[in-house]
Amino acid sequence: MATVKIKQVGSPIRRPESQRKILIGLGLNKMHKVVERQDTPEVRGAIAKIPHLVQVVD
Repeated sequence: MATVKIKQVGSPIRRPESQRKILIGLGLNKMHKVVERQDTPEVRGAIAKIPHLVQVVD
């Protein structure tokens, strides 16, 4: 299955708790950290909810 690389570009400080939980669910917790996840609708939905905090990397 295809994968997608996600990079955290925004800080969760002063963000709602739900957005922080989405970051943790994706496996992100530090600035500029990159994780590789399977490209599923669930992961794409999580990315869509916090586009100001994450970036899809090639």
